Amino acid sequence: MPDASPAALDRRLHPVRPDLAAESYRGRVEAEAFAPGVAMRVAADSVALRPVPDPARSIDTEALHGEIFTVYETRGDGWAWGQLETDGYVGFLPSNALGSTGATPTHRVAALRSYRYPDAELKSPPLGLLSMGTRVCVTGQAVTRGLAFALLDDGSAMVARHLVPLDHREADWVGVAETFLGTPYLWGGRTSLGLDCSAIVQLAAAAGGLDVPRDTDMQEREAGTPLDIASGLPALQRGDLVFWKGHVGIMRDGETLLHANGFTMSVASEPLAPAIARIARNEWGALTAARRFVL
Repeated sequence: MPDASPAALDRRLHPVRPDLAAESYRGRVEAEAFAPGVAMRVAADSVALRPVPDPARSIDTEALHGEIFTVYETRGDGWAWGQLETDGYVGFLPSNALGSTGATPTHRVAALRSYRYPDAELKSPPLGLLSMGTRVCVTGQAVTRGLAFALLDDGSAMVARHLVPLDHREADWVGVAETFLGTPYLWGGRTSLGLDCSAIVQLAAAAGGLDVPRDTDMQEREAGTPLDIASGLPALQRGDLVFWKGHVGIMRDGETLLHANGFTMSVASEPLAPAIARIARNEWGALTAARRFVL
C-alpha cells in the first residue's frame, strides 16, 4: 500500500500530483501515472518557478542559468513541470527556458552579476546578464586589451575574474551576503536583480559551501543547529540566523541584522533590537528561532 497521499506531501519538495508523479515515488503514493523524468539545463539567464502554470500567479522561486531541472511533464501550452536539482524545488516554468544538459558546468558566477558576451570583447552587445550562483562551463581563456575572459562551451565569453571554480568556498559567507546591500526585495526572487529573505541566505551560504534549503520554514528546521531562545536570545555572533514566522535575517555581528525585507523593500542592515520590535508590531510577530552554523 502507498505510504502517503499526494496531499500529505509538501508540493514544494515532492514531484507528486494526483494525476502524475515521479517514477521514484511508485509504490509510495497513489497517482494516475508516473514519469521517469528528463534532465534538462536552464538556458535562460533566470526563470521563475511557479506553483501552477499561470504567469499571473506569484512565483515560488527562480531557477538560475546552468542549473539542472528534471522535467516530468511538458504541456502543450508551453509549460514544463519538474524539480530543480539544486534545492529540490518543484514547480512549473516555461519549457522554452530549458535546453539540453550539454557540458557539465565547471565554474559559477561569484560577482553580483556579470554579462555574457558573444566573444571576448566588452564592446560586443551582451547575450545576457547572469547573476551570482549561475553555473557555466569554461573551456578556455582569451585576453583582450589586458582584460581576461573565460570562454564558455557555447562559444560565448565572460569576464574571468567574475567566475570561480564550482568547488571554491568563500571564507566569510556573510561578506557575500553584504554585497547584496541595496538589492531590491522581490517575493520569490533569487537573483541579484531582486530576491527575498531566504534567497539571500541560501545564495550567500552556498558561496561558503553551506547547503541551505530554499524557504524560511525549511531553513528554520534544517540550517545549522538551533540556539536556545526559551529565556531570550543568547549572545549572537556573525553568521547566526534569526527567524520569525515567514522571515529570516543574518547577523552581521552580535547586534546588527542584515535581511531582504518588505519594510525597506531592499536588502538592508539595521540594529536587531528595533527590528525585532517593529517586526513584532507590524509584520511577522515574535521571534521564533535562532540557528548557528558550526563550521
